[in-house]
Amino acid sequence: MFQGSISISMCLHQTSFCFICSHLTSGQKEGDELRRNSDVMEILRKTRFPRVHGMGDDNSPQMILEHDRIIWLGDLNYRIALSYRFAKALVEMCNWKALLENDQLRIEQRRGHVFKRWSEGRIYFPPTYKYSNNSDRYAGEDQHLREKRRTPAWCDRILWYGRGLCQLSYVRGESKFSDHRPVYSVFSAEVVSINHSRIWKNSSCSSARIEVEELLPLSHGYTELSFF
Repeated sequence: MFQGSISISMCLHQTSFCFICSHLTSGQKEGDELRRNSDVMEILRKTRFPRVHGMGDDNSPQMILEHDRIIWLGDLNYRIALSYRFAKALVEMCNWKALLENDQLRIEQRRGHVFKRWSEGRIYFPPTYKYSNNSDRYAGEDQHLREKRRTPAWCDRILWYGRGLCQLSYVRGESKFSDHRPVYSVFSAEVVSINHSRIWKNSSCSSARIEVEELLPLSHGYTELSFF
């Protein structure tokens, strides 16, 4: 079941950013990945941000893909198209390459069905789903607990779109409060600033001094909360 998305639009100097957090359709039946593809297309089609007037930015982006830099994260729910036992054996061998070759998100991207021209960092961590509560065991390992068995998968992902973004890290956390393991990432972002007819680009605080106030977004930021 598709549970919705939250989209945030903001501008930093003359560069627009959009952040999307979504929970796509769950399920590991054959064909469920197509429903997740549809969720993505619906979010891209339906999400709208109001034009900003009187703020020196009459061309502010209205749609997600009109932004300069975009980051999409959340429980995307794409699964690994293998049996539980085969996938679990590959996890135990830390064979991420074989697992990713059967990852639905990567497969659908290669086929051009979803997230075309979007980027994702290299994955060097175990699948993030599905864990037994408050443990390091994948659900279903201990059949005496009668837990629902789910093929381990990287349900939790971070992708980006647009030039000027450089991913510095992509890792998972080990919090045990959920049946998922969280993932997080650090990016450096190129920002265009026009100051007294001088145009400069800065991608790190070490290359030019930036005051804290300059890093704050303009006062016109908008959030779209969607439940389809």
